[in-house]
Amino acid sequence: MRLLRNKTWLVFGCSVLAVVPCLWHRHIEAGDLGSHVYNAWLAQLIAHGQAPGLYLARQGTNVLFDVSLVHMANLFGFAAAEKIVVCGCVLIFFWGVFAFVSAVTGRAPWSLTPGIAMLAYGYSFNMGFMNYYLSIGLACFSMALVWQGREGNYFAALVAALLALQAHPLGFAWFVGTIAYCSIRRVVPGMWKLLLPLGAVSPFVALRWCLPRRADMLVDWGDIPFYLSNGADQLALYGQRYATLAGAAVAFGIACLVAGLAQREDGFSSGSPVLPGELYLITFCATALLPENLRVSMYAAWIGLLVSRLTVISAILGLCVLGCLKPRAWHLAGFAGLAAVFFSFLYQDTAALNRMESNAEAVLSALPYGTRVIPTIFADADWRVEFIGHAADRACIGRCFTYSNYEPSSRQFRVRVSKGSPIVTDSSDDSEDMQGGSYEIQEGDPPLKQLYQCDRSDWTKLCLRDLAAGDPPGQVGLRSAP
Repeated sequence: MRLLRNKTWLVFGCSVLAVVPCLWHRHIEAGDLGSHVYNAWLAQLIAHGQAPGLYLARQGTNVLFDVSLVHMANLFGFAAAEKIVVCGCVLIFFWGVFAFVSAVTGRAPWSLTPGIAMLAYGYSFNMGFMNYYLSIGLACFSMALVWQGREGNYFAALVAALLALQAHPLGFAWFVGTIAYCSIRRVVPGMWKLLLPLGAVSPFVALRWCLPRRADMLVDWGDIPFYLSNGADQLALYGQRYATLAGAAVAFGIACLVAGLAQREDGFSSGSPVLPGELYLITFCATALLPENLRVSMYAAWIGLLVSRLTVISAILGLCVLGCLKPRAWHLAGFAGLAAVFFSFLYQDTAALNRMESNAEAVLSALPYGTRVIPTIFADADWRVEFIGHAADRACIGRCFTYSNYEPSSRQFRVRVSKGSPIVTDSSDDSEDMQGGSYEIQEGDPPLKQLYQCDRSDWTKLCLRDLAAGDPPGQVGLRSAP
């Protein structure tokens, strides 16, 4: 509140700049966001009794973004609702991280604002993990409110933490785990504090040992070396040039830290880097030991990209460590230069995705209402953001049904499917195969059309064809199925 009173125009200016990438194209291109918007439309149809075989489930988590989107769409329509709700999420994340770094370091981290902005549009955002993204931002606010232990902040922190839980359980779990660790650390005497990180990491070591030995679980450990999951990987998005930029960001952060250590007492401000550094190392070890994908049973949907999501926490804690350094003009200049390159890359790539979505709208606009479509749209092999096909989900709103829609059959979201629905498959395995291009059309399947990339000179151009029994969707298209 002091910041708002004393730096009103600066806060307003940073907020405006922070939401610019949400407004620079007709649609916000953020992977799974298209699926969220499409399923919000299905939620409207369910409410009006126009979606046979679909229903809304009551659940207490993984719903906050979706519920907000539906309410805003009821008031303003989907085009405006998408912009309003996503801009709100970006501001919650941006200022949540800013507030948390401020609480840890004891001062406002203005020199790190370009780095916070890059993280706000990093991997978690571009993959469209909006409930998780919102949960992390709210968890940051919660921790900022109780970090100093001031009176009157605990109720507000509890409210923010409960909202984080309603958004996604991982943000709430991070809040609870961090506050519990810090509370125990305060009362543990002397050198015994050195044992705390070992105690925090030991459950993850146990999971690493137990999970491969559980015959009832399917576990995928991923193929990225653990040392690359250090937080900077949140900047690795559409191709190798982002990976190079992420490496440059790591090198610059290390240079800032080394320069601060070299200056000893004059290199740091009032905050100590010990506790945030300790939390960073614990998080890094956790991401090195956890699986990337997990399936708790043969009949459950995958819990996917777990480590790739959690590295955003490593990045936030890394910013806390850098925030303890005494601010220098060259810190701000360096992060601003990295941000300028990052956002110029992002504008170019999301513009191409916007062009592809416009092509999808043009192709699908002539379809009779209720046509069932399976999009098989694949990203470049070196892109880390994979879910570009969900742009076609959004293009279907008001026109057609994405039969491969993964949310209802996964049973992890509000919109659920009953067996035999004519709108969407009720099998999570079939949904996965359809999206991957390996599903073989069956005799009992309803009439289906495939939306695919059809021009090798322009990967954004899309075409439509009818599917018949025995046709695997992946056999046609510019990109072969993975």
